[in-house]
Amino acid sequence: MKTKHFIFFIALWLASANSVFAQEKLSLQDAIGIALQNNYDIKLVNNNVAIAKNNVNLGNAGILPVAVGSFSTGGSRQNTVQTQSTGTQRKTDGARSTNMSYGVGLDWTIFDGFRMFANYDRLKTLEQQGQINLKAQILTTVSSVITGYYNLAKQQQLVLASDSAMDVSDLRLKIANNKLELGRGSKLDVLSAKVDYNTDTSTYLQQKNLLVTYMVTLNQLMARDVNIRFSVNDQIDIDKNLNYTELVGQTEQLNPDLQNAFINKKIAELTLKQVKAGRYPQVSLNSGYEFNRSTTPTGFNTSLRANGLTYGLTASINIFNGFLQRQNERNAKIEISSSELTLTKTRQDIIAQLTSAYQNYSTYLELVKLERGNVDIARQNLDITLEKYRLGSIAPLELREAQRNALDANSRYLEIQYQAKLAEIALKELSGTLNIQ
Repeated sequence: MKTKHFIFFIALWLASANSVFAQEKLSLQDAIGIALQNNYDIKLVNNNVAIAKNNVNLGNAGILPVAVGSFSTGGSRQNTVQTQSTGTQRKTDGARSTNMSYGVGLDWTIFDGFRMFANYDRLKTLEQQGQINLKAQILTTVSSVITGYYNLAKQQQLVLASDSAMDVSDLRLKIANNKLELGRGSKLDVLSAKVDYNTDTSTYLQQKNLLVTYMVTLNQLMARDVNIRFSVNDQIDIDKNLNYTELVGQTEQLNPDLQNAFINKKIAELTLKQVKAGRYPQVSLNSGYEFNRSTTPTGFNTSLRANGLTYGLTASINIFNGFLQRQNERNAKIEISSSELTLTKTRQDIIAQLTSAYQNYSTYLELVKLERGNVDIARQNLDITLEKYRLGSIAPLELREAQRNALDANSRYLEIQYQAKLAEIALKELSGTLNIQ
């Protein structure tokens, strides 16, 4: 009967635990969706992507002609003395001269050693780099949200485990009091049970405090009101089907850092093309339409008015600039070499991280199985020990030890599950396959 009473007591605890977390139920997908919509870092990177996209145009690359309208006007008022060849002098006081001109001019560089095309390709490459940076930020944010979510799930279960331990201690205290009243126990057992109950209560309150702290952190990652209270799904689901060979292939194709290093190499190559353009002539067409009007009372012509079309062709080539052209080309080639080294190093670093993460992942999967068995054994041991304590066949210290073992086994199991999940997240983030839906 006592065992049935204990089971009923645990059932009541589970019902009360459900009421404790009967707040907003936040799913992982909802948490990710909120973060992707609100996260400030993603918004900032998105703005940079929009700027890079706006910059990709023919005019910014220097391919299109430039048209400029102009207008100018002015004048003067002067006192003049003019001496003619006959010796006659002509004096004019306050002679007012005016001039005005306006028109439109067109300048079009039709050849600059292919620099304009290299500029355009570079702008498109920078836009691609912006997209990659956005993907990297999204992956980082999603990874942080998933990590925070499962950390909260683990902590939520630890709170429930602490509450369960407190209930067992309360039941032990009641049994000790009953035994004392029946003359079968001692005051020392009651005091010891009371101390352990207070200890478990303190642990429970600390676990609840950590729960709220982690909840605030997750709210912050989602960029929403940090005071919102919610609960999460307790289940920590681990993908047990990750394959190392497949992950390496996905990493080579999808890892943002690796893609970024490749883009930087491409940008360095385009920079060299821009520099080499200095060896070629630059040819430009220019044209325009102008209108000029001027008045000069003291001149040979008192007024002048002209309008018409202007056009021309200009060409220039750099003959010598103090060997700067050769220096700039050498520096550009060194930059290409550096970008190739960076790409190789980045690939090696990422594969090393992937290998270590996969080793952790494989180890934690084995530990999850082991610790799961330990949890079952520790729970059975606690049930048997509690029944023996009720019958008075063991000392309170043995019950406390069994209770602590059960709590420690559960804590280790939750921690190993969490670490296995972190290893899974790290693998998917490195391979660029982390689910963001």
